[in-house]
Amino acid sequence: MTLIIIIITAIISFAAFSNDKIMNDLIFYPPAVTSNNQFYRFITCGFIHADLGHLIFNMFSLYMFGKFVEEKFNDIFGTGGNLVYLLLYISALVVSLLPTYFKNKNNQHYRSLGASGAVSAVVFAGLMIAPYIKVGLFIIPPVIPGFVFGPLYLIISAWLDKRGRDNINHSAHIWGALFGIAFLIIAGAVSGRYNAVEEFINGIRLYFSN
Repeated sequence: MTLIIIIITAIISFAAFSNDKIMNDLIFYPPAVTSNNQFYRFITCGFIHADLGHLIFNMFSLYMFGKFVEEKFNDIFGTGGNLVYLLLYISALVVSLLPTYFKNKNNQHYRSLGASGAVSAVVFAGLMIAPYIKVGLFIIPPVIPGFVFGPLYLIISAWLDKRGRDNINHSAHIWGALFGIAFLIIAGAVSGRYNAVEEFINGIRLYFSN
């Protein structure tokens, strides 16, 4: 499922790089949702990216965490694990953009694109499952345990969002990450097969016991 998402995203993103109509039709444009009920943009914007670097960063992050989360979901939820994983990814695209939408629903100058919200959801679901794994960021080697990286990431993202001096939708990162945590907790409880909070605590204990 992870590879399918990456392939589809890459194909659509490359098509949009050279076709303004595809870009404009799929990008998240809040007034189009408000005035024309184009709710599909919550999802389609996650399959286009600003440039090759943006695409590579998101898809590399998804590949690194997605395969692990997908495998764990198959262990936790059985044969329906892939569908639960897909539901996490697609619903995260929507949920991560809701605060952005309500803030900019009539802002004709605002646009957003990229899979960052959904990728953040997958990453943080992975960190909930295995908080003891060491995490890095491209040139930074994996030296920080997940349960430390997660809060730092959220704090820095919140600061950057408040600062607002770049064109990155840090709000989507934050809400995507929080949704990934909430989704795992709720899905595990509903299935009756996985206590995410208990397993998270056990994972931190495992880290300190080694």
